[in-house]
Amino acid sequence: MSATGEVAAGRPGRGRRVILWRHGQTSWNVERRFQGSTDVPLTEAGISQARRAARLLAGLKPDAIIASDLQRAAHTAAELATLTGLEVMHDEALRETYAGVWQGLTHEEIITRHGEEYAAWKRGEPVRRGGGELETEVADRAAPVVLRHAEKLPEDGTLVVVSHGGTIRTTIGRLLGLEPKHWESLGGLTNCCWSVLGEGARGWRLLEHNAGTLPEPVLGDDD
Repeated sequence: MSATGEVAAGRPGRGRRVILWRHGQTSWNVERRFQGSTDVPLTEAGISQARRAARLLAGLKPDAIIASDLQRAAHTAAELATLTGLEVMHDEALRETYAGVWQGLTHEEIITRHGEEYAAWKRGEPVRRGGGELETEVADRAAPVVLRHAEKLPEDGTLVVVSHGGTIRTTIGRLLGLEPKHWESLGGLTNCCWSVLGEGARGWRLLEHNAGTLPEPVLGDDD
């Protein structure tokens, strides 16, 4: 019987957990500019958010930390690494969705210039926003990385994945086995908030979503 099956059959233990943690605030978040793969740093507020959230997440005793190599995610992850003593493993596969000509545009500019494309994306249609990646392609690159590191966890271990709003949403959708057209039903993450997936008898389950919410609106590429 697999480890997951044994837990389901009543063996003590909660199973493995994956915490998907969005990076702290950037200036482009505040300006509502689509960041995508553009390497935008954290604001001072974003650094403070990361430090606050790291204190909470450190209490969950993570066993491993992986992160996007973009500096907003890497800096966020570093705050947790400082508290836990864990080494952060960076992987470009955890970067935010590449969105071509949308990157750098404000939300209003995207709607004005690419309104039909934006509306189709919101309807759940496969859209290469700005000529960039499909959401399924983002999941294709990010979800296997998360699974590979989750498989290395000890029994009942916890993995923290520091990434980006859109990438986290598509990864959660893929790991839960949801059809891509339904991924939009997962609400966006506030800066420096996280979602928790738990290992169950029939696969991964969503245990928490947008946890650690600060009194701020969701500002990100997936809103």
